[in-house]
Order: sequence, then structure tokens, then C-alpha cells
Amino acid sequence: MAPSHVLKCCQKVLAWVPVAFIALVVAWSYYAYVVELCVFTISSTAEKVVYLVVFHLSFVMFVWSYGKTIFTSPATPSNEFCLSKADKEQYEKEERPESQQEILRRAAKDLPIYTTTASRAIRYCDRCQLIKPDRCHHCSACDVCVLKMDHHCPWVNNCVGFSNYKFFLLFLMYSLLYCLFVAATVLQYFIKFWTNELPDTHAKFHVLFLFFVAAMFFISILSLFSYHCWLVGKNRSTIETFRAPTFRNGPDKNGFSLGCSKNLREVFGDEKKYWLLPIFTSLGDGCNFPTRLVIMDPEQLAVSSQNEPAKRTSLQRN
Repeated sequence: MAPSHVLKCCQKVLAWVPVAFIALVVAWSYYAYVVELCVFTISSTAEKVVYLVVFHLSFVMFVWSYGKTIFTSPATPSNEFCLSKADKEQYEKEERPESQQEILRRAAKDLPIYTTTASRAIRYCDRCQLIKPDRCHHCSACDVCVLKMDHHCPWVNNCVGFSNYKFFLLFLMYSLLYCLFVAATVLQYFIKFWTNELPDTHAKFHVLFLFFVAAMFFISILSLFSYHCWLVGKNRSTIETFRAPTFRNGPDKNGFSLGCSKNLREVFGDEKKYWLLPIFTSLGDGCNFPTRLVIMDPEQLAVSSQNEPAKRTSLQRN
């Protein structure tokens, strides 16, 4: 077996370590809360029932959204963004960047693409051998071009992008609710154990540690969730925050912003009854996005009007 192949296998195995760590912490928190706290510590039956019902609701939504974030494959560009066999052969033969760009411009003239590189060149991935749709980036960890890529998250061992961004947001939200509920309900027993008002049993360690872990995770996740809520309101990805997308009229960090309400619907969809469920409801296909402003020269505008049925070039959705 080649050393490079062994190295890749080791990297794939190690990539699951953060996920395994989270799974172990969650499994322990379930045992500590249900068994050590509710069964062995709380004496009131009514309090046990209420705590267990609310806990399991938050636990199920947390695990469901986390699982969807992990196991939803990153969305990749459709075949229309791949060069034809003839164009690919010609592109590989050309040595001059100007000639290569001319081939890419010709191939991209009918595609719904409005962003370019900082040098105003067509965004092309040599690794995947395709023209990149707007907001698409190549992930070195996944080794694919990911539609509307936000970032590669080691805690889910997956790319967060168009296909699972909603799931990622719900995962953060339900993580916060889970930690907040656990910390709030454990607090009184944490104080009682700390002040020796309850018997010093094996449950003491679990209850004390459960409060600290829940509080610590809540504080750490809160900042991340707040940041991504701000991104949703601006309709930006993490990548676009650090490097504004370049349109034909220049870089514009708000190029995809349609207003807070429409930005929210871009991620969560039009039907509010599905917003809090980890099911895919995001608008669009991930390859083409409505923009705040698209400025074209007369020749580009003429080409655009001929291909309008195949493109979403409106300034905002109705």
C-alpha cells in the first residue's frame, strides 16, 4: 500500500475524532441528566416528568439537526459548469493565461455567473475542472467544489454550504437550547450538592460536572450562533465576510443581500412552519443566486435578455 494512501486513510480516521468526542459528551450528558439527576436525585415525580419531557424534546431536535449537518453531502456544481471535451483539451493545450481565459469566457457566456476573481477573470477550478458558480469554492479537506461554501467544520467533519447550512444553524440553535435547559435545571441541585444539602453520593460528581460542561458549551456556542445569525441577515458566507465577492462593477460585500426578510427566506425557505425542522427548505439550486445589483454593458445585457428564461437575474425575488 502506497504511503500517500495510508496517510489519506489516517487523515480520514482522525477527521472523525472531534465528532466522536461530541458524541461521547452528548451520550454522557444524557446518562448524567436522565439517570443520575432525574432518577437518583430529584424526588418530586411531577418535576421528574416535566424535566424528562422537555429534555427529550430538546435532545431529539439537537441530535436530529446534528446528524443532518454531518451526513448531508456537500452540494456540488451541475454538469453544465463543466467544460466540454473539446474546450477542456484546448484549455489544457494553451499555455497563455489570456488564451485560457478566452476559452473560459466563451464557455461561461450562457451560464448564470456574475462574479469573477479579483483580477476580473473567470473563476475556474483546475482541480475539479469546472467553471465555479457564484459563491462556490473548492474545499481542500473534502476535495470538491462546494456550492455556497461557508466553511469546513471539523466538529461535523463536513463542509457547511448550500445543502446543509440550514441544518448547521439549527444544530447551533438546538445546542444552545439543550445546554441552557440542562444548566438551568441542574443549577439548584448543583448548589445543594455544593453546600452539602444533599447526600454525598456518586450522583454528585455527574451533577456538578454536568452544570460546568453545559455552561461552558453554552457560552462558547453562543458567540458562534450570534455570528451566523448576523451572516444570515446580511446573506453572506464566512468566506465572503473575509473576501468580498467581485462583480462586474467591482467588489461588493452586500452584493447578494436582498434585505433582512428575503435573506432569511433564502436559507429557511418561504414556509415558516418548516423553519425549525431539520429538513431542506432553502431557496434556489445553489448555482444561481439573485443579486442586489448587476451592472452589465450593452453587449452583456443583450446576451442576458436572450437567456433570461434560464437565469435568475432579478434584483430580488417577488
